Amino acid sequence: MKKLIAIIGSFLVLTLATGQSMAQCAMCRATLENNVSEGSSNLAAGFNVGILYLMLIPYLALVVIGVMWYRHSKKYTSEQNRIARMLNSKA
Repeated sequence: MKKLIAIIGSFLVLTLATGQSMAQCAMCRATLENNVSEGSSNLAAGFNVGILYLMLIPYLALVVIGVMWYRHSKKYTSEQNRIARMLNSKA
């Protein structure tokens, strides 16, 4: 459990401690640089938020799948323990 927490903590630090995000493609970068040089930084901020939003969705899906898997395995284990107790009490 400690190893899992360390891995998740390291992942969060590396994800959240990044520098300023840049546009992903050359066309987007050129457009953003042009708009920033003209004094409009709203478009660049919007692109950065969009990139973060697109990055968040796959990780959120993995978390949901992980929670569902954990709950299912916990339920399965408790059911197996209940069956084992029933068999041991009859023997």
